[in-house]
Amino acid sequence: MPTALITGITGQDGSYLAELLLEKGYKVIGMVRRTSTLNFHRIAHIQDQITLVPGDLCDQISLIHILEEHKPDEVYNLAAQSFVGTSFNQPVFTGDVTALGVTRMLDAIRIVDKNIRFYQASTSEMFGKVVEVPQREETPFYPRSPYGVAKLYGHWITINYRESYDLYACSGILFNHESPRRGLEFVTRKITYHAAMIKLEMANELRLGNLDARRDWGFAGDYVEGMWRMLQQDAPDDFVLATGETFSVEQFLDEAFGHLNLDWKEYVVQDPKFMRPAEVDLLVGTPAKAKKKLGWEPKVTFKELVAMMVDADMKMLETGTTPI
Repeated sequence: MPTALITGITGQDGSYLAELLLEKGYKVIGMVRRTSTLNFHRIAHIQDQITLVPGDLCDQISLIHILEEHKPDEVYNLAAQSFVGTSFNQPVFTGDVTALGVTRMLDAIRIVDKNIRFYQASTSEMFGKVVEVPQREETPFYPRSPYGVAKLYGHWITINYRESYDLYACSGILFNHESPRRGLEFVTRKITYHAAMIKLEMANELRLGNLDARRDWGFAGDYVEGMWRMLQQDAPDDFVLATGETFSVEQFLDEAFGHLNLDWKEYVVQDPKFMRPAEVDLLVGTPAKAKKKLGWEPKVTFKELVAMMVDADMKMLETGTTPI
């Protein structure tokens, strides 16, 4: 039975990845921070099948102890301060966790067991002010937020450790991927949650920032399959995971409110408070390399994704379930 360590297991991607690895017969270890508020909603249904251990990407000693005790074959580093908006308000914290945290984990692997296979969650936000469309593995980076800059450090330090210490270390450059488990602070979930609230007459407006920003949106459940496939190859490499299609925030509104027979224009208010200091206007990736080398491609369409999220929020609100 192979053993996998997942940092960020309580997040959207971590919960889907844990489900996938359990299905494949893995022993799953999940690293969680000691915090005053514990949020295990996303993994509650599998919590009795996984082992949760305390650790922190800001504390390298804790990482070394986890690797020594649990001896994982694979490490998936999904933990980060991952909200772009917050990164402008907390740039130093974002850098410490999202950038230097990667170095701490890589160095812990180098110290404890160089045979451990490592996956780093990189992001399309590293492309930022894009210099070519669509974006691929060789596209130059131009991050436009402290989050994107921190992720770019994590991406390059992963390559550096791979080349310097012969580690099996991969980066997945994942474009936006959503699900009913997406945090409420992210624009996609904010839209589907408020659309459901408005339909149920629990709210009467939704305040958003830039409606013209375009993103390549896929389903998180599809993308964790790509993460796993990256660590099953003969040699480590970096891959873009994307759908190859782009839609605007306005189109997301059309789909979400339209699914409930609502006109979003009657409820949405643009609020300067939600505008980024530096905007990323267009992100769309090509998954050609992942399709060719990993046999990976997305299954859930944009329309299916939005409907899935709206339906889940409607059910949650109608049953009075605590929001994920």
